Amino acid sequence: MKYERFEDLPVWKSGMELTEKVFHLTEDKAFNYKGDLRNQLQRAVLSICNNVAEGFERGTTQELLTFLYIARGSAGEVRSMLILCEWLSYFAHLKSEISNLKSLAESISRQLRAWADSLQNSEVTGQRYLTEKTKRVADQKRQADEFMVKLKQMQEEAAQKRIVQRELPPS
Repeated sequence: MKYERFEDLPVWKSGMELTEKVFHLTEDKAFNYKGDLRNQLQRAVLSICNNVAEGFERGTTQELLTFLYIARGSAGEVRSMLILCEWLSYFAHLKSEISNLKSLAESISRQLRAWADSLQNSEVTGQRYLTEKTKRVADQKRQADEFMVKLKQMQEEAAQKRIVQRELPPS
């Protein structure tokens, strides 16, 4: 599926969900007077979706990759701070909520990594470089790849039929 807007990206939506939940978590009184933990946690979680959005809007695959890795780093930073909260006794009453947030942050990190891996193996250099000719060539390649997959399936089906026919007793 091709996404036209960053707001439609599943990983951006997950990042927004995490952001909302972290902001709710940090309203708890346990975050009062704990140095800059509340502020840093909020800024790190905001960085996830903001970097996904900025990378998506940049126009090149390389820039998108750069921002995806920054977003992934921010997801790691969020997890690290949540682990710290688990270790500190004055957050004990939030243990379950913190655990759920860690899992969501880890899921986002995996999504970002998978997306980055797929982009690194892609021949597309980004929207900024697409011309009518490159779009046409990419579309022709996609159609050829789909045809080859279908052809291979048909060959495998024909081979299976031949095997079954050889195994049937003569009538």
